[in-house]
Amino acid sequence: MRRDLAPEMSDAFSSFSQKVFADGALPARMKQIIAVAVAHVTQCPYCIKGHTRAALRAGASAEELMEAIWVAAEIRAGGAFAHSIIALAEVEAEAAASPEEAHHDHG
Repeated sequence: MRRDLAPEMSDAFSSFSQKVFADGALPARMKQIIAVAVAHVTQCPYCIKGHTRAALRAGASAEELMEAIWVAAEIRAGGAFAHSIIALAEVEAEAAASPEEAHHDHG
């Protein structure tokens, strides 16, 4: 149905996808391993399933896929940790703006 509704865009996306996952500076196997990791970060179950299958067919091992998934999980967690500085800056700004309120329990 997607192709029927927008055939030119569908064909363009398909061509783009084929080019992206073809052997290049990175072998197709590695690109599929990367895709599995990224699919876990984007949390797309269809991508997880399809790229896991493609990675296995390209020669990836279960161990390689699991390590890639752990890398993705660490980067995702690292993003939350790194962005905590934004919340801490607000805590400091609020404390500086109203020192008498800074230690008041609002809960």
